Amino acid sequence: MKTSGQVMRVCVAAALATLAGTAVAGGLAIGTQSGSGTGNAFAGGAASAEDASTVWYNPAGMTVLPGKTNFSIAAHAIKPSFKFQNTASTLAAGTGEGGDGGDWAVIPQAFFTTKLTDKWSIGAAFNTPFGLKTEYDAGWRGQVIANKSSLKTYNLNVSAAYKFNDVVSLGGGLNYQRVELEFNAVTPFGLFGPTLSDNGYGYNAGALFQLQPQTRLGLHYRSAINFQATGSLTAPAALGGNGSATAGLTAPNNFSISLFHALNPRWDLMADVTWTGWSHLKSLNVVRTSGALAGASATLLTFNWTDTWRTSIGANFKPNDAWKIRFGVALDKTPTNDVDRTARVPDQDRTWIAVGAQYKVSNAGKLDFAYAHEFIKDASVNNASPFGGRLIGNFNNQADIFSVQYSHSF
Repeated sequence: MKTSGQVMRVCVAAALATLAGTAVAGGLAIGTQSGSGTGNAFAGGAASAEDASTVWYNPAGMTVLPGKTNFSIAAHAIKPSFKFQNTASTLAAGTGEGGDGGDWAVIPQAFFTTKLTDKWSIGAAFNTPFGLKTEYDAGWRGQVIANKSSLKTYNLNVSAAYKFNDVVSLGGGLNYQRVELEFNAVTPFGLFGPTLSDNGYGYNAGALFQLQPQTRLGLHYRSAINFQATGSLTAPAALGGNGSATAGLTAPNNFSISLFHALNPRWDLMADVTWTGWSHLKSLNVVRTSGALAGASATLLTFNWTDTWRTSIGANFKPNDAWKIRFGVALDKTPTNDVDRTARVPDQDRTWIAVGAQYKVSNAGKLDFAYAHEFIKDASVNNASPFGGRLIGNFNNQADIFSVQYSHSF
């Protein structure tokens, strides 16, 4: 069908646009994976199934979408802020607090679903599930600990779902994910750091239960993905010189339980609990693979992260047939700890406050706008330099998210 082909081309273009930027939210996770979900702080994510973004949050939800074919295109402007305040640092080189380690990032996403029969549905999601970028002012006091850190991921999730009856639907999918990692520090001998990348594969599975006409329960699991990233190492001669390197890392698994309830024709209520297996990320050991030092560790980043829980509640109010007003709050625990937390990822516990609105531009089209503010606890760091001295202080953090999404059903 011509229209379907046009939609797919738009989705692919949006997927390629994810190369433009990344941002950090909750460890290394990007918590904004749909424009409609932002206004509810992603409460009810695995149960809401109100547009094509359900292909990411719970593919079983594809079976209850309106019409035959649905697509959603979203974009998020995200501004994290990480401002260091020195208390007792003893590093020999560098001055200043580093400015704001966070910066604006734009995250596009695209989702597409279609029903093959009354029972079978298929779909695809193009998105960026994990990301990080912190970069501090040149010459700052912590440059030997952290200068620039960047993690980018690009994900393609293809899924299928089957509706057994009016109560139970099941869905599952396969994920192709690319990771690109770059970080460096300014040592007394010059710039030092790796640039690495790899491709990995994982899976996801979900179930949707229509408990009552007004109530849905959603369950969703997403697997971990293992990477053995390879690439280059920039290093001054005094530290072994340039060469090639490798490092193993794992994108975490997660599990969500969500509830959606239409209280009455005007109000919807929703809730979500999501567990994320951040304990996979204990350390990142970058090993040389060339030269006389092949097999030796070039640098080791210690994380010792722990598994986390994220809880959220939300509501929708429909004042009329054209508008829907969204609200949501969430508590997002950090996987970091006060001993191993670094200036590269100065994360702490987050509280989300979110609002949004949806306007029906036609019988088939919906436009969503949303805003969320993340109140982030101050994050303490006490990082030792391999060249002597320590970076000791606190990061004052916050984040703002602006989302827009267009969804269409036909």
